[in-house]
Amino acid sequence: MQIPSFPEANHPLVKSLFHHSDDELLTLFQQYPDAGKYFTVIFCRYSPIVYTLIRHSARSPVQADYLFALTWRHIYYELGGLNLTHPESAEESLTMQNWLINMTAFCINEIKLPPTEAIHYSLEATSPPLWCYVEQALDQLPPILRLIVLMSQTFHWSDTRIAAYLQAEGEAIAPNEVANFLQEGYRMLEDKLPTDIRTIYLGEGLAQV
Repeated sequence: MQIPSFPEANHPLVKSLFHHSDDELLTLFQQYPDAGKYFTVIFCRYSPIVYTLIRHSARSPVQADYLFALTWRHIYYELGGLNLTHPESAEESLTMQNWLINMTAFCINEIKLPPTEAIHYSLEATSPPLWCYVEQALDQLPPILRLIVLMSQTFHWSDTRIAAYLQAEGEAIAPNEVANFLQEGYRMLEDKLPTDIRTIYLGEGLAQV
Protein backbone atom coordinates (compact mmCIF):
# COMPACT_ATOMS: atom_id res chain seq x y z
CA MET A 1 0.00 0.00 0.00
CA GLN A 2 1.32 3.40 -1.01
CA ILE A 3 0.56 6.28 1.34
CA PRO A 4 -0.06 9.49 -0.63
CA SER A 5 2.30 12.40 -0.18
CA PHE A 6 1.04 15.96 0.07
CA PRO A 7 3.08 18.84 -1.40
CA GLU A 8 1.79 21.29 1.22
CA ALA A 9 3.97 19.52 3.79
CA ASN A 10 6.97 21.15 2.09
CA HIS A 11 5.51 24.65 1.97
CA PRO A 12 7.60 27.10 4.07
CA LEU A 13 4.51 28.33 5.92
CA VAL A 14 3.67 24.76 6.99
CA LYS A 15 7.25 23.71 7.74
CA SER A 16 7.71 26.75 9.97
CA LEU A 17 5.11 25.31 12.35
CA PHE A 18 6.39 21.74 12.55
CA HIS A 19 8.16 22.44 15.85
CA HIS A 20 4.86 23.05 17.66
CA SER A 21 3.45 20.31 19.84
CA ASP A 22 0.01 18.85 19.15
CA ASP A 23 -1.42 20.75 22.12
CA GLU A 24 0.03 24.02 20.84
CA LEU A 25 -1.34 23.45 17.35
CA LEU A 26 -4.79 22.64 18.73
CA THR A 27 -4.76 25.81 20.85
CA LEU A 28 -3.67 27.94 17.89
CA PHE A 29 -6.30 26.33 15.66
CA GLN A 30 -9.03 27.15 18.19
CA GLN A 31 -7.76 30.67 18.92
CA TYR A 32 -7.34 31.69 15.26
CA PRO A 33 -10.29 30.24 13.32
CA ASP A 34 -9.56 32.51 10.34
CA ALA A 35 -6.16 30.85 9.83
CA GLY A 36 -5.89 27.53 7.99
CA LYS A 37 -2.23 26.70 8.51
CA TYR A 38 -2.63 25.08 11.93
CA PHE A 39 -5.15 22.52 10.70
CA THR A 40 -2.95 21.91 7.65
CA VAL A 41 0.03 21.09 9.89
CA ILE A 42 -2.06 18.67 11.97
CA PHE A 43 -3.20 17.08 8.71
CA CYS A 44 0.36 16.72 7.40
CA ARG A 45 1.54 15.25 10.71
CA TYR A 46 -1.15 12.59 10.98
CA SER A 47 -2.37 11.88 7.45
CA PRO A 48 -0.17 8.72 7.12
CA ILE A 49 -1.77 7.10 10.18
CA VAL A 50 -5.30 8.05 9.17
CA TYR A 51 -4.80 6.93 5.57
CA THR A 52 -3.30 3.59 6.62
CA LEU A 53 -6.29 2.81 8.84
CA ILE A 54 -8.76 3.78 6.12
CA ARG A 55 -7.03 2.00 3.24
CA HIS A 56 -7.24 -1.31 5.07
CA SER A 57 -11.01 -0.94 5.45
CA ALA A 58 -12.06 0.44 2.05
CA ARG A 59 -12.95 -1.73 -0.92
CA SER A 60 -11.23 0.39 -3.55
CA PRO A 61 -8.57 3.13 -3.71
CA VAL A 62 -11.20 5.62 -4.91
CA GLN A 63 -13.43 4.87 -1.92
CA ALA A 64 -10.40 5.04 0.38
CA ASP A 65 -9.44 8.50 -0.90
CA TYR A 66 -13.01 9.76 -0.53
CA LEU A 67 -13.41 8.33 2.97
CA PHE A 68 -10.01 9.84 3.87
CA ALA A 69 -11.27 13.28 2.82
CA LEU A 70 -14.61 12.83 4.60
CA THR A 71 -12.79 11.74 7.75
CA TRP A 72 -10.60 14.84 7.75
CA ARG A 73 -13.68 16.99 7.20
CA HIS A 74 -15.26 15.37 10.27
CA ILE A 75 -12.01 15.91 12.20
CA TYR A 76 -11.94 19.57 11.12
CA TYR A 77 -15.39 20.26 12.56
CA GLU A 78 -14.72 18.29 15.75
CA LEU A 79 -11.35 19.94 16.49
CA GLY A 80 -13.00 23.25 17.35
CA GLY A 81 -14.49 21.82 20.53
CA LEU A 82 -11.77 19.33 21.40
CA ASN A 83 -10.22 19.43 24.87
CA LEU A 84 -7.35 16.97 25.18
CA THR A 85 -6.71 17.59 28.86
CA HIS A 86 -10.20 16.82 30.27
CA PRO A 87 -9.62 18.92 33.43
CA GLU A 88 -13.18 18.23 34.60
CA SER A 89 -12.66 14.48 34.36
CA ALA A 90 -10.61 11.90 36.18
CA GLU A 91 -9.87 10.21 32.87
CA GLU A 92 -6.35 10.00 31.62
CA SER A 93 -5.66 12.79 29.12
CA LEU A 94 -6.12 11.91 25.47
CA THR A 95 -3.31 12.38 23.00
CA MET A 96 -3.99 13.91 19.61
CA GLN A 97 -2.93 10.64 17.96
CA ASN A 98 -5.34 8.54 20.04
CA TRP A 99 -8.17 10.98 19.43
CA LEU A 100 -7.53 10.96 15.68
CA ILE A 101 -7.48 7.15 15.65
CA ASN A 102 -10.83 7.17 17.49
CA MET A 103 -12.30 9.68 15.01
CA THR A 104 -11.04 7.62 12.07
CA ALA A 105 -12.55 4.43 13.48
CA PHE A 106 -15.85 6.26 13.99
CA CYS A 107 -15.88 7.46 10.37
CA ILE A 108 -14.95 4.02 9.02
CA ASN A 109 -17.87 2.49 10.89
CA GLU A 110 -20.48 5.23 10.41
CA ILE A 111 -19.99 6.77 6.97
CA LYS A 112 -21.85 4.99 4.17
CA LEU A 113 -19.81 5.33 1.00
CA PRO A 114 -21.39 5.56 -2.46
CA PRO A 115 -20.28 3.15 -5.20
CA THR A 116 -16.91 3.91 -6.74
CA GLU A 117 -18.44 5.12 -10.01
CA ALA A 118 -20.53 7.72 -8.15
CA ILE A 119 -17.52 9.35 -6.45
CA HIS A 120 -16.23 12.53 -8.11
CA TYR A 121 -13.60 13.40 -5.51
CA SER A 122 -9.92 13.32 -6.46
CA LEU A 123 -7.30 13.35 -3.71
CA GLU A 124 -4.63 14.50 -6.16
CA ALA A 125 -6.76 17.44 -7.30
CA THR A 126 -7.97 18.61 -3.89
CA SER A 127 -6.16 17.93 -0.62
CA PRO A 128 -8.53 17.51 2.38
CA PRO A 129 -7.54 20.77 4.15
CA LEU A 130 -8.20 22.76 0.97
CA TRP A 131 -11.50 20.90 0.54
CA CYS A 132 -12.56 21.80 4.09
CA TYR A 133 -11.85 25.50 3.64
CA VAL A 134 -13.34 25.67 0.13
CA GLU A 135 -16.51 24.04 1.45
CA GLN A 136 -16.60 26.55 4.29
CA ALA A 137 -16.14 29.40 1.81
CA LEU A 138 -18.84 27.98 -0.48
CA ASP A 139 -21.30 28.12 2.40
CA GLN A 140 -20.74 31.88 2.55
CA LEU A 141 -21.57 32.52 -1.12
CA PRO A 142 -25.01 33.77 -2.23
CA PRO A 143 -27.11 30.67 -3.03
CA ILE A 144 -27.30 31.30 -6.79
CA LEU A 145 -23.52 31.72 -7.13
CA ARG A 146 -22.86 28.64 -4.99
CA LEU A 147 -25.22 26.59 -7.15
CA ILE A 148 -23.61 27.74 -10.41
CA VAL A 149 -20.09 27.03 -9.12
CA LEU A 150 -21.10 23.55 -7.93
CA MET A 151 -22.85 22.67 -11.20
CA SER A 152 -19.79 23.74 -13.15
CA GLN A 153 -17.08 22.24 -10.95
CA THR A 154 -18.76 19.13 -9.52
CA PHE A 155 -20.95 18.07 -12.42
CA HIS A 156 -18.98 19.74 -15.24
CA TRP A 157 -22.15 21.14 -16.78
CA SER A 158 -21.88 23.51 -19.74
CA ASP A 159 -23.03 27.12 -19.48
CA THR A 160 -26.05 26.24 -21.63
CA ARG A 161 -27.09 23.35 -19.41
CA ILE A 162 -26.63 25.44 -16.25
CA ALA A 163 -28.77 28.23 -17.74
CA ALA A 164 -31.47 25.76 -18.78
CA TYR A 165 -31.60 24.29 -15.26
CA LEU A 166 -31.78 27.73 -13.65
CA GLN A 167 -34.48 28.88 -16.08
CA ALA A 168 -36.50 25.79 -15.20
CA GLU A 169 -36.16 26.86 -11.54
CA GLY A 170 -37.45 30.34 -12.35
CA GLU A 171 -34.11 32.19 -12.65
CA ALA A 172 -33.91 34.42 -15.74
CA ILE A 173 -30.26 33.78 -16.58
CA ALA A 174 -29.12 33.42 -20.19
CA PRO A 175 -26.29 31.04 -21.20
CA ASN A 176 -23.99 33.95 -22.03
CA GLU A 177 -24.46 35.31 -18.50
CA VAL A 178 -23.40 32.09 -16.76
CA ALA A 179 -19.69 32.72 -17.39
CA ASN A 180 -19.93 36.10 -15.63
CA PHE A 181 -21.70 34.54 -12.67
CA LEU A 182 -19.03 31.83 -12.53
CA GLN A 183 -16.20 34.36 -12.50
CA GLU A 184 -17.91 36.32 -9.75
CA GLY A 185 -18.42 33.08 -7.79
CA TYR A 186 -14.76 32.12 -8.13
CA ARG A 187 -13.66 35.63 -7.11
CA MET A 188 -15.84 35.58 -3.99
CA LEU A 189 -14.77 32.02 -3.21
CA GLU A 190 -11.08 32.94 -3.23
CA ASP A 191 -11.79 36.08 -1.24
CA LYS A 192 -13.48 34.05 1.51
CA LEU A 193 -10.66 31.50 1.75
CA PRO A 194 -8.18 32.15 4.59
CA THR A 195 -5.18 34.11 3.32
CA ASP A 196 -2.71 31.42 4.41
CA ILE A 197 -4.74 28.70 2.64
CA ARG A 198 -4.54 30.74 -0.58
CA THR A 199 -0.79 31.07 -0.04
CA ILE A 200 -0.24 27.36 0.63
CA TYR A 201 -2.51 25.89 -2.03
CA LEU A 202 -3.01 28.53 -4.71
CA GLY A 203 0.50 29.90 -4.88
CA GLU A 204 1.83 33.44 -5.06
CA GLY A 205 -0.22 35.82 -7.15
CA LEU A 206 -3.03 33.39 -7.99
CA ALA A 207 -5.32 34.81 -5.33
CA GLN A 208 -5.50 38.02 -7.36
CA VAL A 209 -6.50 36.36 -10.66
